[in-house]
Amino acid sequence: MLELRHITHHWIGPQGQRQTLLQDVNLRIEAGQTVALLGASGSGKSTLLKIVAGLETPESGRVWLDGQDITDWPPETRRLALMFQDFALFPHLSLQDNVAFGLVEQGLSRAAARGKAQTLLERFGLSGRGGDRVDTLSGGEQQRVALARALITQPRALLLDEPFSALDAELRVSLREEFVRHIAEHGMRALLVTHDEAEARAMAGAAWRVQGGSLVSLW
Repeated sequence: MLELRHITHHWIGPQGQRQTLLQDVNLRIEAGQTVALLGASGSGKSTLLKIVAGLETPESGRVWLDGQDITDWPPETRRLALMFQDFALFPHLSLQDNVAFGLVEQGLSRAAARGKAQTLLERFGLSGRGGDRVDTLSGGEQQRVALARALITQPRALLLDEPFSALDAELRVSLREEFVRHIAEHGMRALLVTHDEAEARAMAGAAWRVQGGSLVSLW
């Protein structure tokens, strides 16, 4: 289980003003479950993802995963996959090596990692493109590479910030189904940030709106 307990965080404005961004937020995500977060821009959705990932430290509250308090763990030890809207691909690496990167970091041989990466690229409609550079891709193609990279290491949880926003409608539906199936089959947890309520309903068993620093249940 991924659990947020009493998370509170503030935002410091350009004039030094202190504003509440998250206030006593509690959330539980069971194995195999996807939970969606909706809300206006600047409401704190992405900040909550960063806190779970270890990229930001909450002012108070704790993050628990599988019975362990991971609040003070560095991001690289949490075995989570975080995907933002800007993809964060490595421009100097091929598509195949972008996707394989996490497996190589975990100690898998480069050849084996590349083989697994190629299989995943094919599944995401990028067959034969493994040797291409990132700058030759469209925005939608880059997003597919980022999605493949997020899945390949079998993370304990997926943290997704608008992951399908740059894709055409047909591929968006296909990848939603792929993610839902993958999450269920491998017992992962997924926290999905989206502005699209239809997308949230297609993927998530529960959804919350971030509003005034608190979570309001949608279903």
